[in-house]
Amino acid sequence: MIKRLTRHGNSMALVIDKGVLDLLKIDDETPLEISTDGKVLIITPVRDEERRRKFEEALEKTNRKYKRTLKRLAD
Repeated sequence: MIKRLTRHGNSMALVIDKGVLDLLKIDDETPLEISTDGKVLIITPVRDEERRRKFEEALEKTNRKYKRTLKRLAD
């Protein structure tokens, strides 16, 4: 998908299609982090800390439970 910036007052705006926003579960209330590596613009939705904490807990539990199996699959 190729997009162009749109003039918005003295700034420029990027219009993101609704389908992409729906896929990423982003709406007009979602805070976005904008960063760059010097060549690429990266726009990331900021997820709440509670959601991240739950994910990390689930990941840790899975790693503890399936540690040996995961190790054998990696080898």
